[in-house]
Amino acid sequence: MFGGGSITLFHVRGIRISVDWSWFVILFVVIFMMSRFYEDLLGPSASSVTPFVLAVASAAGFFGSILLHELGHAAVATRNGIGISSIQLWIFGGMARMDREADSAGVEARVALGGPAVTALIFVVLMVAGVIGGGWHEFSHAALIETSSGASGVLAVMAWLASINLLLLAFNLLPAFPMDGGRVARAIAWKVTGDRNAATKFAADLGRVFAYLFIAGGIYMALTGAILGTIGGVWLAFVGLMINGAAKSASLQTRMNRQIGTISVADVMDREPVTIPGEISIERALDEYFLRYRWPWFPVVDAAHRFLGLLNRDAADEVPEVSRAGSTVSEIVDADRGLFVPDDTPITSLLSNQNLRRLGALMAVDAEGRLSGVITVEQVGRALRDAQAIGP
Repeated sequence: MFGGGSITLFHVRGIRISVDWSWFVILFVVIFMMSRFYEDLLGPSASSVTPFVLAVASAAGFFGSILLHELGHAAVATRNGIGISSIQLWIFGGMARMDREADSAGVEARVALGGPAVTALIFVVLMVAGVIGGGWHEFSHAALIETSSGASGVLAVMAWLASINLLLLAFNLLPAFPMDGGRVARAIAWKVTGDRNAATKFAADLGRVFAYLFIAGGIYMALTGAILGTIGGVWLAFVGLMINGAAKSASLQTRMNRQIGTISVADVMDREPVTIPGEISIERALDEYFLRYRWPWFPVVDAAHRFLGLLNRDAADEVPEVSRAGSTVSEIVDADRGLFVPDDTPITSLLSNQNLRRLGALMAVDAEGRLSGVITVEQVGRALRDAQAIGP
Protein backbone atom coordinates (compact mmCIF):
# COMPACT_ATOMS: atom_id res chain seq x y z
CA MET A 1 0.00 0.00 0.00
CA PHE A 2 1.04 3.59 -0.61
CA GLY A 3 3.66 2.26 -2.97
CA GLY A 4 5.77 0.74 -0.18
CA GLY A 5 6.84 -2.79 0.51
CA SER A 6 5.68 -5.01 3.33
CA ILE A 7 7.47 -6.70 6.22
CA THR A 8 6.78 -10.39 6.84
CA LEU A 9 5.99 -11.14 10.48
CA PHE A 10 5.27 -14.87 10.38
CA HIS A 11 3.25 -17.54 8.58
CA VAL A 12 0.00 -19.22 9.67
CA ARG A 13 -0.75 -22.49 7.87
CA GLY A 14 1.25 -21.31 4.88
CA ILE A 15 -0.39 -17.86 4.83
CA ARG A 16 2.12 -15.00 4.91
CA ILE A 17 1.29 -12.42 7.58
CA SER A 18 2.87 -9.05 6.81
CA VAL A 19 2.58 -5.38 7.72
CA ASP A 20 2.76 -2.33 5.50
CA TRP A 21 4.95 0.58 6.65
CA SER A 22 1.79 2.62 7.27
CA TRP A 23 0.85 0.13 10.01
CA PHE A 24 3.54 1.63 12.23
CA VAL A 25 1.80 5.02 12.06
CA ILE A 26 -1.37 3.65 13.63
CA LEU A 27 0.69 1.59 16.08
CA PHE A 28 2.40 4.76 17.32
CA VAL A 29 -0.88 6.72 17.51
CA VAL A 30 -2.66 3.98 19.50
CA ILE A 31 0.22 3.60 21.97
CA PHE A 32 0.54 7.38 22.40
CA MET A 33 -3.20 7.98 22.96
CA MET A 34 -3.76 4.98 25.21
CA SER A 35 -0.68 5.79 27.34
CA ARG A 36 -2.21 9.16 28.20
CA PHE A 37 -5.55 7.52 29.01
CA TYR A 38 -3.98 4.96 31.36
CA GLU A 39 -1.92 7.68 33.06
CA ASP A 40 -5.11 9.61 33.85
CA LEU A 41 -7.00 6.44 34.81
CA LEU A 42 -4.42 5.02 37.23
CA GLY A 43 -3.26 8.35 38.65
CA PRO A 44 0.11 9.34 40.14
CA SER A 45 0.22 6.28 42.42
CA ALA A 46 0.87 3.94 39.47
CA SER A 47 4.34 3.06 38.21
CA SER A 48 5.59 5.29 35.41
CA VAL A 49 6.04 2.21 33.20
CA THR A 50 2.58 0.68 33.76
CA PRO A 51 0.58 3.05 31.46
CA PHE A 52 3.03 2.39 28.61
CA VAL A 53 2.87 -1.39 29.11
CA LEU A 54 -0.94 -1.28 29.11
CA ALA A 55 -0.90 0.89 25.98
CA VAL A 56 1.36 -1.59 24.19
CA ALA A 57 -0.96 -4.42 25.27
CA SER A 58 -3.92 -2.44 23.89
CA ALA A 59 -2.17 -1.90 20.56
CA ALA A 60 -1.22 -5.58 20.35
CA GLY A 61 -4.80 -6.60 21.15
CA PHE A 62 -6.15 -4.16 18.58
CA PHE A 63 -4.05 -5.50 15.73
CA GLY A 64 -4.49 -9.04 17.00
CA SER A 65 -8.24 -8.52 16.65
CA ILE A 66 -7.83 -7.30 13.07
CA LEU A 67 -5.59 -10.26 12.25
CA LEU A 68 -8.11 -12.73 13.72
CA HIS A 69 -10.83 -11.00 11.68
CA GLU A 70 -8.85 -11.59 8.48
CA LEU A 71 -8.04 -15.16 9.51
CA GLY A 72 -11.80 -15.68 9.86
CA HIS A 73 -12.18 -14.74 6.20
CA ALA A 74 -9.23 -16.98 5.33
CA ALA A 75 -10.61 -20.01 7.19
CA VAL A 76 -13.99 -19.82 5.42
CA ALA A 77 -12.37 -19.16 2.04
CA THR A 78 -10.05 -22.15 2.44
CA ARG A 79 -12.96 -24.43 3.38
CA ASN A 80 -14.65 -23.36 0.14
CA GLY A 81 -11.62 -24.12 -2.02
CA ILE A 82 -10.28 -20.56 -2.26
CA GLY A 83 -6.60 -20.21 -1.44
CA ILE A 84 -5.23 -17.33 0.64
CA SER A 85 -1.73 -16.21 -0.31
CA SER A 86 -1.20 -13.53 2.34
CA ILE A 87 -2.76 -11.26 4.94
CA GLN A 88 -1.47 -7.71 5.16
CA LEU A 89 -2.06 -5.25 7.99
CA TRP A 90 -1.95 -1.58 7.09
CA ILE A 91 -3.18 1.82 8.19
CA PHE A 92 -6.86 1.08 7.43
CA GLY A 93 -7.00 -2.43 8.90
CA GLY A 94 -6.22 -5.68 7.15
CA MET A 95 -6.59 -7.41 3.80
CA ALA A 96 -6.66 -11.12 2.98
CA ARG A 97 -5.47 -11.74 -0.58
CA MET A 98 -7.53 -14.52 -2.18
CA ASP A 99 -6.21 -16.57 -5.09
CA ARG A 100 -9.55 -16.20 -6.84
CA GLU A 101 -13.02 -14.79 -6.28
CA ALA A 102 -16.02 -16.75 -5.06
CA ASP A 103 -17.81 -18.77 -7.72
CA SER A 104 -21.29 -18.46 -6.18
CA ALA A 105 -23.36 -15.99 -4.16
CA GLY A 106 -23.43 -18.39 -1.21
CA VAL A 107 -19.65 -18.68 -1.04
CA GLU A 108 -19.31 -14.91 -1.42
CA ALA A 109 -21.62 -14.32 1.57
CA ARG A 110 -19.97 -16.96 3.75
CA VAL A 111 -16.46 -15.63 3.12
CA ALA A 112 -17.60 -12.04 3.70
CA LEU A 113 -19.25 -12.96 7.03
CA GLY A 114 -16.34 -15.08 8.27
CA GLY A 115 -14.43 -12.04 9.53
CA PRO A 116 -17.35 -10.28 11.29
CA ALA A 117 -18.27 -13.59 12.97
CA VAL A 118 -14.81 -13.75 14.57
CA THR A 119 -14.98 -10.08 15.59
CA ALA A 120 -18.40 -10.64 17.19
CA LEU A 121 -17.02 -13.62 19.12
CA ILE A 122 -14.06 -11.57 20.39
CA PHE A 123 -16.45 -8.83 21.57
CA VAL A 124 -18.69 -11.29 23.41
CA VAL A 125 -15.76 -13.04 25.12
CA LEU A 126 -14.18 -9.76 26.24
CA MET A 127 -17.49 -8.34 27.47
CA VAL A 128 -18.45 -11.45 29.45
CA ALA A 129 -14.95 -11.74 30.97
CA GLY A 130 -14.88 -8.02 31.80
CA VAL A 131 -18.32 -7.93 33.41
CA ILE A 132 -17.57 -11.03 35.47
CA GLY A 133 -14.17 -9.71 36.50
CA GLY A 134 -15.06 -6.11 37.32
CA GLY A 135 -18.80 -5.56 37.12
CA TRP A 136 -20.93 -3.87 34.50
CA HIS A 137 -20.56 -0.32 35.83
CA GLU A 138 -16.76 -0.23 35.79
CA PHE A 139 -16.56 -2.16 32.52
CA SER A 140 -19.02 0.03 30.63
CA HIS A 141 -17.42 3.29 31.80
CA ALA A 142 -13.93 2.02 30.96
CA ALA A 143 -15.19 1.05 27.49
CA LEU A 144 -16.16 4.71 26.98
CA ILE A 145 -12.61 5.72 27.97
CA GLU A 146 -13.75 7.51 31.12
CA THR A 147 -10.84 8.12 33.47
CA SER A 148 -13.20 8.27 36.45
CA SER A 149 -14.46 4.71 35.93
CA GLY A 150 -12.30 3.32 38.72
CA ALA A 151 -11.44 0.26 36.64
CA SER A 152 -8.15 -1.56 37.01
CA GLY A 153 -5.61 -1.40 34.19
CA VAL A 154 -6.34 -4.93 32.97
CA LEU A 155 -10.10 -4.35 33.03
CA ALA A 156 -9.65 -1.08 31.12
CA VAL A 157 -7.66 -2.87 28.41
CA MET A 158 -10.39 -5.52 28.05
CA ALA A 159 -13.13 -2.88 27.99
CA TRP A 160 -11.35 -0.79 25.35
CA LEU A 161 -10.69 -3.82 23.14
CA ALA A 162 -14.34 -4.87 23.49
CA SER A 163 -15.52 -1.41 22.39
CA ILE A 164 -13.05 -1.37 19.49
CA ASN A 165 -14.23 -4.78 18.27
CA LEU A 166 -17.86 -3.65 18.50
CA LEU A 167 -16.97 -0.57 16.44
CA LEU A 168 -15.09 -2.70 13.90
CA LEU A 169 -18.06 -5.06 13.65
CA ALA A 170 -20.55 -2.27 13.03
CA PHE A 171 -18.24 -0.47 10.60
CA ASN A 172 -17.41 -3.60 8.59
CA LEU A 173 -21.07 -4.56 8.22
CA LEU A 174 -22.00 -1.27 6.57
CA PRO A 175 -23.08 -2.07 2.98
CA ALA A 176 -20.15 -0.15 1.49
CA PHE A 177 -18.36 -2.29 -1.10
CA PRO A 178 -15.63 -3.57 -0.88
CA MET A 179 -16.12 -3.80 2.90
CA ASP A 180 -17.64 -6.97 4.32
CA GLY A 181 -21.16 -5.57 4.42
CA GLY A 182 -20.82 -4.45 0.81
CA ARG A 183 -19.75 -7.95 -0.23
CA VAL A 184 -22.79 -9.36 1.56
CA ALA A 185 -24.95 -6.84 -0.33
CA ARG A 186 -23.35 -8.02 -3.59
CA ALA A 187 -24.01 -11.65 -2.66
CA ILE A 188 -27.67 -10.90 -1.99
CA ALA A 189 -28.04 -8.98 -5.27
CA TRP A 190 -26.20 -11.81 -7.07
CA LYS A 191 -28.56 -14.40 -5.59
CA VAL A 192 -31.66 -12.37 -6.49
CA THR A 193 -30.66 -11.39 -10.03
CA GLY A 194 -28.43 -14.31 -10.97
CA ASP A 195 -26.12 -11.78 -12.62
CA ARG A 196 -22.76 -11.29 -10.92
CA ASN A 197 -21.83 -8.24 -12.99
CA ALA A 198 -25.10 -6.47 -12.20
CA ALA A 199 -24.69 -7.33 -8.51
CA THR A 200 -21.14 -5.97 -8.48
CA LYS A 201 -22.24 -2.71 -10.11
CA PHE A 202 -25.07 -2.35 -7.58
CA ALA A 203 -22.71 -2.96 -4.64
CA ALA A 204 -20.06 -0.64 -6.10
CA ASP A 205 -22.58 2.19 -6.60
CA LEU A 206 -23.78 1.69 -3.02
CA GLY A 207 -20.19 1.73 -1.85
CA ARG A 208 -19.52 5.04 -3.57
CA VAL A 209 -22.55 6.59 -1.83
CA PHE A 210 -21.14 5.58 1.55
CA ALA A 211 -17.68 6.74 0.45
CA TYR A 212 -18.96 10.26 -0.18
CA LEU A 213 -20.76 10.22 3.18
CA PHE A 214 -17.52 9.16 4.92
CA ILE A 215 -15.53 11.89 3.15
CA ALA A 216 -18.07 14.59 4.02
CA GLY A 217 -18.43 13.37 7.60
CA GLY A 218 -14.67 13.08 8.02
CA ILE A 219 -14.06 16.62 6.79
CA TYR A 220 -16.75 17.94 9.15
CA MET A 221 -15.25 16.10 12.14
CA ALA A 222 -11.73 17.20 11.26
CA LEU A 223 -12.79 20.85 11.12
CA THR A 224 -15.02 20.85 14.19
CA GLY A 225 -13.41 18.17 16.35
CA ALA A 226 -16.83 16.54 16.81
CA ILE A 227 -17.47 12.85 17.63
CA LEU A 228 -14.21 11.18 16.53
CA GLY A 229 -12.13 14.35 16.76
CA THR A 230 -9.69 15.80 14.24
CA ILE A 231 -7.55 12.67 13.84
CA GLY A 232 -10.63 10.44 13.61
CA GLY A 233 -12.17 12.75 11.02
CA VAL A 234 -9.07 12.69 8.83
CA TRP A 235 -8.95 8.89 9.10
CA LEU A 236 -12.65 8.58 8.17
CA ALA A 237 -12.15 10.84 5.14
CA PHE A 238 -9.23 8.72 3.94
CA VAL A 239 -11.34 5.57 4.40
CA GLY A 240 -13.96 7.19 2.19
CA LEU A 241 -11.36 7.93 -0.48
CA MET A 242 -10.14 4.33 -0.34
CA ILE A 243 -13.66 2.90 -0.62
CA ASN A 244 -14.48 5.24 -3.50
CA GLY A 245 -11.37 4.15 -5.39
CA ALA A 246 -12.05 0.45 -4.84
CA ALA A 247 -15.72 0.80 -5.80
CA LYS A 248 -14.78 2.72 -8.93
CA SER A 249 -12.32 0.00 -9.91
CA ALA A 250 -15.02 -2.64 -9.38
CA SER A 251 -17.37 -0.71 -11.67
CA LEU A 252 -14.70 -0.50 -14.39
CA GLN A 253 -14.01 -4.22 -14.08
CA THR A 254 -17.74 -4.93 -14.39
CA ARG A 255 -17.81 -2.92 -17.61
CA MET A 256 -14.86 -4.93 -18.90
CA ASN A 257 -16.56 -8.18 -17.90
CA ARG A 258 -19.58 -7.26 -19.99
CA GLN A 259 -17.35 -6.62 -22.99
CA ILE A 260 -15.55 -9.93 -22.60
CA GLY A 261 -18.85 -11.76 -22.43
CA THR A 262 -18.76 -15.55 -22.18
CA ILE A 263 -15.11 -16.23 -23.05
CA SER A 264 -13.90 -19.21 -21.01
CA VAL A 265 -10.51 -20.72 -20.24
CA ALA A 266 -11.12 -23.43 -22.85
CA ASP A 267 -11.49 -20.78 -25.56
CA VAL A 268 -7.96 -19.40 -25.21
CA MET A 269 -5.81 -22.07 -23.48
CA ASP A 270 -2.97 -24.10 -24.98
CA ARG A 271 -4.51 -27.53 -25.58
CA GLU A 272 -1.24 -29.42 -26.07
CA PRO A 273 1.04 -28.57 -23.16
CA VAL A 274 4.20 -30.57 -22.47
CA THR A 275 3.49 -32.87 -19.52
CA ILE A 276 5.56 -35.24 -17.40
CA PRO A 277 4.18 -38.73 -16.61
CA GLY A 278 3.94 -39.18 -12.88
CA GLU A 279 5.44 -42.68 -12.94
CA ILE A 280 8.84 -41.78 -14.44
CA SER A 281 11.90 -41.24 -12.26
CA ILE A 282 13.10 -37.84 -11.13
CA GLU A 283 16.36 -38.52 -12.95
CA ARG A 284 14.51 -38.95 -16.27
CA ALA A 285 12.46 -35.83 -15.62
CA LEU A 286 15.60 -33.76 -15.12
CA ASP A 287 17.34 -35.20 -18.19
CA GLU A 288 14.44 -35.38 -20.64
CA TYR A 289 12.40 -32.32 -19.66
CA PHE A 290 14.20 -29.70 -17.57
CA LEU A 291 17.50 -29.93 -19.43
CA ARG A 292 15.76 -30.03 -22.80
CA TYR A 293 13.13 -27.28 -22.41
CA ARG A 294 14.76 -25.15 -19.70
CA TRP A 295 11.39 -24.41 -18.08
CA PRO A 296 11.07 -23.91 -14.29
CA TRP A 297 8.10 -26.28 -13.91
CA PHE A 298 5.94 -28.83 -15.76
CA PRO A 299 2.44 -30.22 -15.19
CA VAL A 300 2.43 -33.86 -14.09
CA VAL A 301 -0.28 -36.35 -15.12
CA ASP A 302 -1.06 -40.00 -14.40
CA ALA A 303 -1.74 -42.78 -16.92
CA ALA A 304 -5.33 -41.54 -17.40
CA HIS A 305 -4.03 -38.00 -18.02
CA ARG A 306 -5.47 -36.75 -14.70
CA PHE A 307 -3.63 -33.73 -13.34
CA LEU A 308 -1.48 -34.64 -10.31
CA GLY A 309 0.27 -31.33 -9.71
CA LEU A 310 3.33 -29.34 -10.75
CA LEU A 311 6.93 -30.49 -10.67
CA ASN A 312 9.26 -27.59 -9.90
CA ARG A 313 12.91 -27.69 -10.92
CA ASP A 314 13.99 -26.66 -7.42
CA ALA A 315 12.07 -29.55 -5.85
CA ALA A 316 13.68 -32.02 -8.28
CA ASP A 317 17.16 -30.61 -7.65
CA GLU A 318 16.74 -31.00 -3.90
CA VAL A 319 16.42 -34.80 -4.22
CA PRO A 320 19.87 -36.38 -3.60
CA GLU A 321 21.46 -37.69 -6.79
CA VAL A 322 21.71 -41.23 -5.41
CA SER A 323 17.92 -41.28 -4.90
CA ARG A 324 16.76 -39.73 -8.17
CA ALA A 325 16.72 -42.96 -10.21
CA GLY A 326 14.61 -44.76 -7.61
CA SER A 327 12.16 -41.93 -6.86
CA THR A 328 9.17 -41.09 -9.05
CA VAL A 329 7.96 -37.67 -10.09
CA SER A 330 4.56 -38.18 -8.43
CA GLU A 331 6.26 -38.33 -5.02
CA ILE A 332 7.39 -34.68 -5.06
CA VAL A 333 4.72 -32.84 -7.06
CA ASP A 334 3.08 -29.71 -5.72
CA ALA A 335 -0.61 -30.68 -5.56
CA ASP A 336 -1.97 -27.31 -4.37
CA ARG A 337 -5.61 -26.91 -5.47
CA GLY A 338 -4.90 -23.31 -6.45
CA LEU A 339 -2.73 -24.46 -9.36
CA PHE A 340 -5.63 -25.48 -11.58
CA VAL A 341 -9.06 -24.27 -12.65
CA PRO A 342 -11.94 -25.96 -14.50
CA ASP A 343 -11.62 -25.40 -18.24
CA ASP A 344 -15.10 -23.86 -18.38
CA THR A 345 -14.11 -21.09 -15.94
CA PRO A 346 -14.92 -17.58 -17.26
CA ILE A 347 -11.76 -15.73 -18.18
CA THR A 348 -12.85 -12.76 -16.05
CA SER A 349 -12.57 -14.79 -12.85
CA LEU A 350 -8.80 -15.10 -13.43
CA LEU A 351 -8.14 -11.36 -13.31
CA SER A 352 -7.50 -11.42 -9.55
CA ASN A 353 -5.95 -14.91 -9.41
CA GLN A 354 -2.72 -14.64 -7.43
CA ASN A 355 -1.33 -18.00 -8.61
CA LEU A 356 -1.72 -16.94 -12.23
CA ARG A 357 0.37 -13.85 -11.50
CA ARG A 358 2.93 -15.81 -9.48
CA LEU A 359 3.43 -18.72 -11.90
CA GLY A 360 2.53 -16.99 -15.13
CA ALA A 361 0.10 -19.81 -15.97
CA LEU A 362 -2.59 -22.11 -14.55
CA MET A 363 -3.54 -25.67 -15.43
CA ALA A 364 -7.01 -26.29 -16.87
CA VAL A 365 -8.83 -29.54 -16.10
CA ASP A 366 -12.07 -31.08 -17.34
CA ALA A 367 -14.93 -32.41 -15.21
CA GLU A 368 -13.07 -35.69 -14.59
CA GLY A 369 -9.88 -33.95 -13.47
CA ARG A 370 -7.97 -34.66 -16.68
CA LEU A 371 -5.52 -31.99 -17.82
CA SER A 372 -7.07 -30.32 -20.84
CA GLY A 373 -4.66 -27.41 -21.28
CA VAL A 374 -2.61 -24.59 -19.81
CA ILE A 375 -3.65 -20.94 -19.78
CA THR A 376 -0.98 -18.25 -19.47
CA VAL A 377 -0.97 -14.61 -18.41
CA GLU A 378 -0.20 -13.66 -22.02
CA GLN A 379 -3.24 -15.54 -23.30
CA VAL A 380 -5.50 -13.85 -20.74
CA GLY A 381 -4.10 -10.45 -21.68
CA ARG A 382 -4.54 -11.12 -25.38
CA ALA A 383 -8.15 -12.20 -24.85
CA LEU A 384 -8.86 -9.00 -22.93
CA ARG A 385 -7.28 -6.81 -25.61
CA ASP A 386 -9.17 -8.59 -28.39
CA ALA A 387 -12.49 -8.28 -26.54
CA GLN A 388 -11.94 -4.58 -25.92
CA ALA A 389 -11.02 -4.02 -29.56
CA ILE A 390 -14.20 -5.73 -30.75
CA GLY A 391 -16.40 -4.01 -28.17
CA PRO A 392 -19.58 -5.24 -26.44
